[in-house]
Amino acid sequence: MKFTPSKLNTFMFFKLPSAFWSGVRVQKIVKEECLVTVKHRWFNQNPFKSMYFAVQAMAAEFTTGALVMYQVKESGKSISMLVANNKSTFTKKATGRITFKCNQGNLIKETIQKAIETKEGQTIWLTSIGSNEKGEQVSEMQFEWAIKVRG
Repeated sequence: MKFTPSKLNTFMFFKLPSAFWSGVRVQKIVKEECLVTVKHRWFNQNPFKSMYFAVQAMAAEFTTGALVMYQVKESGKSISMLVANNKSTFTKKATGRITFKCNQGNLIKETIQKAIETKEGQTIWLTSIGSNEKGEQVSEMQFEWAIKVRG
């Protein structure tokens, strides 16, 4: 699969329908960064009239996971990937359109290369920052990915 926002959004529809129906959409993916947006609306809100934390987590995780998938494909190897851990910090109510960004593609590439060279599983912490339309940070989410070469 070529990594384009359209193809990733179609993938999300079939493989992660709860994220898709919550409004999570990939806007940009290149080898170094991924941008995902989600708009606060009735369907994804909490009782406090802001975006439910789990919707933010789905969007943030997708920025990191899409970059891992991108770099796995670039490696040409069969590699498993799994979220092993996560941490979140919420700093402002998430209303309006929230953009999540992860720009650690080069670090992912290095980690995958190390897994290939050592034939040992590796872990990597990746960060996704969520910002509102004013550019104010609303959340920071970190995901620990476990990466292992198959076979």
